[in-house]
Amino acid sequence: MGITYEDFLDLEYEPTDEDLVCTFRIDPATGMSTEAAASRVASESSNGTWAALQTGADFTDMGATTFDIDGDLIKVAYPAGLFEPGNMPQVLSCIAGNIMGMKAVDTIRLLDCEWPEEIVSSYPGPLYGSSVREEIFGVTDRPITATVPKPKVGLSTAAHAQVGYDAWVGGVDLLKDDENLTDQAFNPFSDRLTESLSLRDDAEDETGEKKSYLINVTADTQTMLDRVDEVAAQGGEYVMVDIITAGWAGLQTVRERTEKHGLAIHAHRAMHAAFDRLPAHGVSMRVLAQISRLCGVDQLHTGTAGLGKLANEDTVGINDWLTGDLYGTTDVLPVASGGLHPGLLPDLLDATGTNVCVQLGGGIHGHPDGTRAGAVALRSAIDAYAEGRSITEAAEETPELAVALDKWGTETPR
Repeated sequence: MGITYEDFLDLEYEPTDEDLVCTFRIDPATGMSTEAAASRVASESSNGTWAALQTGADFTDMGATTFDIDGDLIKVAYPAGLFEPGNMPQVLSCIAGNIMGMKAVDTIRLLDCEWPEEIVSSYPGPLYGSSVREEIFGVTDRPITATVPKPKVGLSTAAHAQVGYDAWVGGVDLLKDDENLTDQAFNPFSDRLTESLSLRDDAEDETGEKKSYLINVTADTQTMLDRVDEVAAQGGEYVMVDIITAGWAGLQTVRERTEKHGLAIHAHRAMHAAFDRLPAHGVSMRVLAQISRLCGVDQLHTGTAGLGKLANEDTVGINDWLTGDLYGTTDVLPVASGGLHPGLLPDLLDATGTNVCVQLGGGIHGHPDGTRAGAVALRSAIDAYAEGRSITEAAEETPELAVALDKWGTETPR
């Protein structure tokens, strides 16, 4: 028995319920037909190679099949048995591995995946998902809110914690570390955790509302586990992980530890654009979001539906996938962040709905009257939307919101 490229192309094949189906956009290399390139995608991502292979009786065929070609779009079906259960790095080594560098294609982009239940059930999924709104904060009728102290790094521990306190008492639910703040000398992790949670307790006493802190535990895997334990010991409810730079294997290990403590995972997507920004090549944010849900994050940054400062793919479509049914797996709470201010919230929430987390950095701390006033402005805009009132009506009642609208209006920053 021999295996050649032609064995990986069958336009009559119908995927089974056990197949993982991946949609790619490809641009074949000069002189290569779409069919020839498509067969090579299926071959290289499963059990083929450039040379014809001879197999004997002691062989299990785990070959993928390109079964649909529509212009530059191809669909490839992978048998579930190709994948080790619960091993996301291995899955990606197949469907987004060597094929990204094949000479047979000038560009290739993994656009979407249809995950079979057999694969999905081998992953834990999120512990809380969107239920964090109710289970942690007792909120059901509005988005929860978060802020990141700005400047992104450089603040001392005391200054960082004070910014958090000012935002909390102004009405924000969550203080969040920026993606590049971990355990630097100017703001050590353990000190920041202790001081921030102490002021969180003060803010809860002052406001009568639940507050929490998304502290960045990103590091080597063992250090992340140690930091998760430390957060739990000090009464935190969340940890934050830069999931792409930390790696899927690290995330999966952290997910096991957070379940032990009942902690939620806030996922920052720093570095995602290295995979998804170029529209013709790489891995889409939609697929990265799917992987994040399987691996078990509770909250994930998904963009601002075109309203913020960062480029992104289909935010609304990604959010729908994260919150839709997936064989009963817990959903994920989308996080809107990047260049937002109060004046953008009505359009943002019209696009995303209220089952989200809204995060503002400069849109709070850049308020002319400071962080607390910026937080009041954000909360006023959020509450008004949830109550069906216009932002201009809310601004008439809340001077801090009126100042924010006077400064930023309803325009997207650059």
